[in-house]
This record gives sequence, structure tokens and C-alpha cells, in this order.
Amino acid sequence: MTILIALLSLGGLTLFLAVMLIIANKKLYVYEDPRIDEVEAMLPHANCGACGYPGCRPFAEALVKGEMLPGKCSVSSEDGRNAIAAYLGVDAGMEEKRVARLACAGGSNVAVVRAEYEGLSSCRGAALISGGGKGCSWGCLGHGDCEKVCDFDAISMNEFGIPIVDEAKCTACGDCVEVCPKDLFSLHPISHRLWVACKSLEAGDGVLEDCEVGCTACGKCAMDAKGDLITMKYNLPVINYSANHQTQVPIQRCPTGAIVWLDEKQGPIKGAEAKKIIRKGKLKMGES
Repeated sequence: MTILIALLSLGGLTLFLAVMLIIANKKLYVYEDPRIDEVEAMLPHANCGACGYPGCRPFAEALVKGEMLPGKCSVSSEDGRNAIAAYLGVDAGMEEKRVARLACAGGSNVAVVRAEYEGLSSCRGAALISGGGKGCSWGCLGHGDCEKVCDFDAISMNEFGIPIVDEAKCTACGDCVEVCPKDLFSLHPISHRLWVACKSLEAGDGVLEDCEVGCTACGKCAMDAKGDLITMKYNLPVINYSANHQTQVPIQRCPTGAIVWLDEKQGPIKGAEAKKIIRKGKLKMGES
């Protein structure tokens, strides 16, 4: 009799819980648009965050809700974005590609290293030891943390230890921005070709003792630029990209080539008066 009561009690409890689960499922059910799965499948699954969302799934949800346009995905191809737009019956949208820009050109052939760092090959690790040992305390340390963290192979270190960004591969995910201990990377629309490749806040020719391509705050670029295109702030030129910045005039009289024109095919172009750097080896202290 005791066993029968126990079995009936257990059966009744099981039935009660099953009914409660059925009711809860109906009451708490959240409808999910089946198009989300379809759109997610069309996305590149990079989960890079360049679109402003933490992954492709949240971005797909935003697309289906009409909160975003497919053009916001800089990783997908044009055909891929158009396919999503056609599926959802929306315009693909126009979104200018953004890329990572580096505010330093001080490689080992032009910048002095005053203390050799030995330890974990990491910019962050080196930066913890008196800023990394480089003469310019704002300069790139050259250990390639940005290259290692880039999942799209868009960054490579050149022979002088300076990161080179491949615009075609860069997705503007921002990983290099976060990992650089010197805050030298920033994300910009690809049309931003006029660029200050220096972040030193020092002024005068003393800057050249540490880096031959550093900005000396001479202000010639600001003088030559039209209107409010360039202003000097904290001894550095600041470019106003809301003004007409499609000009190479401001780079022409820069004596060090600290302000450059980033050509899509040729890379950084310096002005006519910039000192020519032909050194292929490592710059030593006292050498110029």
C-alpha cells in the first residue's frame, strides 16, 4: 500500500510539473522571425564587431528589424550585401569602408632605441618597463601585438618594425586599437588620405634626436592648408576632416614627412621638402 501511494504521488507530481511546463512554454514563448537564421547564414560569420554589434547574430536581428542596412557589414562582399538586401527587400545602403590608421612612422631605421628590452615579445610587456626603451616615448614599440591580434591578416610588420595595414583586408574591427599600449591606432573612413603619422607632443628640433620623421611642431602644414583644415594642438597638427581634406598641399613643406598622403597603391607619400631617408640599418644614438 505504501509503495502504491508513493507511485501515485510521484506520478501526480510528474503530471503537475509537465502541465506547468506546457503552460509556461505557451505563456513565455517569444516569437523569433525565421528570416534571422537565413540572414545570419548570408553573413560572413567573422563576429568582428565592425558593424557595431558583438557578432553576426545580433547584426542579423537588427537587419530583420529594419534597424540597420546590409551595407554596414564591411567584411561581407558587395554581392553578399546585395543578396541580403534583396532577400529583405531593402536598400543595401551606402557605408564608407573604414580602416585602421597608425599614427607613427618611427621604425628602427629612423628612431633611436635608448634601452634594449629583453623579455616577452609584446608591446604591452615592453611598455611596462619604463615605456619600452624607445627614445620617443610616444612611438611604436614594434613587437607586433597588433599583427598577432588581427584575425584578418590585415596587419604585417615591415623590415623596420612598423605595422603596415592592408586596406583591402582591414575590417575596422578595432582589435588593434584596443591592444596597442601607445594608442597609436584609430579607425577612419578610407577617404581620410591626409594623415599625421606622429603622436609626439614634443616641439622643436630636439624631437629629431629621437626620431628623424617626428613632428617638430613647425606649423608649416597648418600655414599652407586652406581655412580651418589643419590647426596646431599640443604641438601636433590636427586635421579637420569635415573640411575639404582631399589635398596634398599641406604635406609639401613638412621637413620631416610627419604629415603624409596615404596613397591607395603607393602607400605613404611625403612632401617635396621632406628629408629623404635611405638608411636600411638600425639607427644608433648620435647618428643622423
